[in-house]
Amino acid sequence: MTKSEVIEQLLPKRRSAPRAAATAFAPANIALCKYWGKRDAELNLPTASSLSISLGKLGSEVTLAPRAGHDRFTLNGQLIAPESSFARRAAAFLGLFRPAPDFYYDVTATNTVPTAAGLASSASGFAALTLALNELFAWKLDRRKLSILARLGSGSASRSLFEGFVEWHAGRAPTGMDSFAEPLATKWPDLRIGLVVLSDKEKPIGSRDAMAQTRDTSPLYAVWPETVARDLVALKEAISQRDFTQLGEVAEGNALAMHATMLAARPAILYFLPESIEAIHTVHALRAEGCEVYFTMDAGPNLKLLFRKADLRYVIKGFPEVQVVAPFAT
Repeated sequence: MTKSEVIEQLLPKRRSAPRAAATAFAPANIALCKYWGKRDAELNLPTASSLSISLGKLGSEVTLAPRAGHDRFTLNGQLIAPESSFARRAAAFLGLFRPAPDFYYDVTATNTVPTAAGLASSASGFAALTLALNELFAWKLDRRKLSILARLGSGSASRSLFEGFVEWHAGRAPTGMDSFAEPLATKWPDLRIGLVVLSDKEKPIGSRDAMAQTRDTSPLYAVWPETVARDLVALKEAISQRDFTQLGEVAEGNALAMHATMLAARPAILYFLPESIEAIHTVHALRAEGCEVYFTMDAGPNLKLLFRKADLRYVIKGFPEVQVVAPFAT
């Protein structure tokens, strides 16, 4: 099945004329249990389910408006060249939703997380695009359908439709209609996320290509889906019981297992910088001193810390530049 066929199944049969403009925001999300690998690259269907936590007010805001002539993209106040990675991916996604061949979009986006640096900017960006499209054309789709549509742009965008803890179901259907995200009911008010940004440069290899290379060449990939399945159960148990130690240990172990699997690829995929290793040692040192803090890493060099509100001053002492997020702040 193609993306266009999926879209035809989900969108209303009677389409409204577009509004003058529509604006939407979606949060970035940090995967606590990674999926890292696809069973269908066209539809962005993962080999395994995953679980994330959203980053509150950090993410992407997108404004869409109809435009004549050609698509135009503005990111963080700067006009973006059509050949840039950001513009090409966004144009390909929006191209699936053109009501006519000569219909174009004016896209104004603001990211509050670094773009293409392993901080989930593509997830929040495609989720915000999907929400804005829903408003622009008055589709009135529910969040499950919107999650499926966002997934067509970026797999992890399916999770950025929601706040808090979010599970993305891998599904089994070849159509992908059972592969969507939904939020968990549990809230954890004293949980904190710390963003340790060591580099905001674009990654040397994008997640899409890195996943395919890992799947095709890493001898460790055969056991990765089993690792994810086991970790997902343990994380959901930790969340339901608010067992912070289990949450941190499983999330940190899952991230390291993913990076180990990438390191075993041929050629090896290495996102760590020397500063990443130094930051990991700082986490270990803080734990040895009695501050219970853990880390996770996505496809990039930056660390995301997991800790509780009571340990905030100790975390700041170890990481003075950390950006702290309270995911469940009201």
